[in-house]
Amino acid sequence: MYRSLHIPVFHNHTGEYITIERGLSSYRILELLEDYGIIQAPLATKIYLKLNKENADLEAGDYQFPSPISPIEVLTQLRNGKKRTNTITIPEGWTRFEIAARIANKFPGKEKLSEKEILEMMDDVSLIQDIDSLATNLEGFLYPTTYQFEFDAHPKEIIAKMVQQFKSVWQPEWDSVASELGKSKHQILTIASLIENESKIDSERNLVASVIYNRLDQGIPLGIDATNVYIAKLLGRWDGIIHKSDLEIEHPYNTRKISGLPPGPICSMSRSAIEAALNPAKTNYIYYVLNVEAGDGSHHFYDNAADFIRGKMEYQRWLSNERK
Repeated sequence: MYRSLHIPVFHNHTGEYITIERGLSSYRILELLEDYGIIQAPLATKIYLKLNKENADLEAGDYQFPSPISPIEVLTQLRNGKKRTNTITIPEGWTRFEIAARIANKFPGKEKLSEKEILEMMDDVSLIQDIDSLATNLEGFLYPTTYQFEFDAHPKEIIAKMVQQFKSVWQPEWDSVASELGKSKHQILTIASLIENESKIDSERNLVASVIYNRLDQGIPLGIDATNVYIAKLLGRWDGIIHKSDLEIEHPYNTRKISGLPPGPICSMSRSAIEAALNPAKTNYIYYVLNVEAGDGSHHFYDNAADFIRGKMEYQRWLSNERK
């Protein structure tokens, strides 16, 4: 009997999920697995369960059983219980529109919720009232990272987890840092979302932050085109290209037209971007242009218009050659 319970045996269902429905008796579960050829010593296994009643409770769930596997190893898995999981990755810089689309694709829920319905769930700011009473939706509070959820997880559960992850990233001492900068948490997160879009190079994000703060202090429009992209997404007309109409539109998010910050965050930002918003470098820079020589996504920074115009002309020459 000991040998029957402990010797691994091969079966033909490696990599498959086998669902153990809720309410099945332990003996019925063993019979099911006998049918699959996963348990090939059913009598010894039933006797073991009868003699070890404290180990007889087997959990419902979705299981993958490696091959070979012994009856004792099967029972260990069944006692622990396991649900089939699915992985979802939210990249840094994604808006709630992209996030809703990915959730709808990977976790539609039993109700088969649409992208629009999931977006409406992201308008529920009750999840963040304790940290940002000014927010009108969850933009910026859906933390970008990789998550694992049960296969049939409801989108509301996924949204709540992303907000919870954001809350775990935000450090309590950052509130006082924001206050020292003369900014609310809402403003810091808005600045962080702009930084997230403007630079993917961690080492220069503090410089980008300095440009934003310097422009705010001097009353210069930020002129960040990512806000115009966001407007196009808000209006449901983003096609991957910034059009002239996107730049000229009268809209509170159009940082070419307004002075100051847009009404709120424009994407999900990383911890690195938040830290940069809280720790801007002390510079006189008010411009930056992509560093085409480096080719790594970094920028040149300028404190005067003449140098900026020269840098911009160089960038435009490079861009023209790239398009050719």
